[in-house]
Amino acid sequence: MWLSCLETDKFKSDCISISLLTELDRETISKNALLPRVLARGTVSYPDMDALAAACDELYGARVLPIVRKKGEMLCMGFYAGFIADRFTPDGERLLEPVCRLLGELLLHPATRGGLLRRDYVEGEKQKLIEDIRARVNDKRDYALFRACEEMCAYEAYSCDDMGSESGAEEVGYVELTRYYHDLLQSCPIEIFYCGSASQRRVSEALREALSTLPRGELNCELGTDIRLNAVEEQPRYFTEELDVTQGKLVLGFRMGECMDEPDFAALSVFNALYGGSVTSKLFMNVREKLSLCYYASSFVDRLKGVMFVSSGIEFDNFEAAKSEILAQLDAVRTGDFTDEALNSARRAMASDLRAMTDSPGALEDFYLTQALLGLDYGPADLALLCGEVTREDVLSVAAGIELDAVYFLRAPERDEEAETEDDD
Repeated sequence: MWLSCLETDKFKSDCISISLLTELDRETISKNALLPRVLARGTVSYPDMDALAAACDELYGARVLPIVRKKGEMLCMGFYAGFIADRFTPDGERLLEPVCRLLGELLLHPATRGGLLRRDYVEGEKQKLIEDIRARVNDKRDYALFRACEEMCAYEAYSCDDMGSESGAEEVGYVELTRYYHDLLQSCPIEIFYCGSASQRRVSEALREALSTLPRGELNCELGTDIRLNAVEEQPRYFTEELDVTQGKLVLGFRMGECMDEPDFAALSVFNALYGGSVTSKLFMNVREKLSLCYYASSFVDRLKGVMFVSSGIEFDNFEAAKSEILAQLDAVRTGDFTDEALNSARRAMASDLRAMTDSPGALEDFYLTQALLGLDYGPADLALLCGEVTREDVLSVAAGIELDAVYFLRAPERDEEAETEDDD
């Protein structure tokens, strides 16, 4: 187990997360997505959600949430807790220790029957998970990104969604899930993050007590992400899907190329802000504002996987024009066709986003988890300073090897002209 401890008096509330790390795999993803939901239904001491809610109320409204997150080709699952800092409780009551005990009980002593996870809890959470998977299509922007990733990385673990699949969830049984749960406790590395006013020593002691019964066997420490530097085929692959939508969703997927051999994450961040990750970016200023080819257009880079996606909303007839202009703006960055002021704006935008992160315990928790998985130990303020030092040559170096790998287009079904004429008659 690894602990990242950020000691600060900045916030009125503390937070702590416990994340089990495992591989992203189609065979196990549905069990991983389901397990924290089931564990959050009850423990030996608090056997149902009413009892858990009462326990949280006694801790001055502490919040404990199950979490499942995809990080590159790793899956992080467990619990996140937020609770009032000691100095704001009546009589300075200490909440860290009881919150840690509650997290430990949720993780290690779930409600069971006959030594197995409760069947009714598993079945109930299974149906909720399936409903969430089905509801994914309701947000067309996120759905298009998910489908673009699924198609582009079809033969890579990265194509898996952190919720798994409907068919996969249907197949999970409570006996199988119980066995899998015990295997995970034995083999998963664990990342823990704390943000608050308590000392590292106190946090460590509270966690040692709370997790003292954790069974450990042979750990799987070979976790990582397979980074493909180049496009799968010589020519970009095209995927079109038809749904009842009024606005087309165009997503372009790229491989980041040789810059991922020894990645400079500050340069990656500034490049993305310059190209499409800020309101002063080339995609926003040109494709959206100047040419009005998109309702929105933005890019983001997954630094764990080495891929970039450009997401845009367009009129159906603007497919070719929007795609061509998105690629033209990337070519402009490659050739250095951007002003020093645009580069300065990208640096400032990235630094501003990173410094704003320090105002949110939840954002800090997610940032430091990613840093831990990358083997980095600096914080967002340090990364902001590094972004301020990124040069034009650094940006050109990142842009040079980027390759378009896949184009995904979500559009409405094409109506038959003859049928339309008959309808009009």
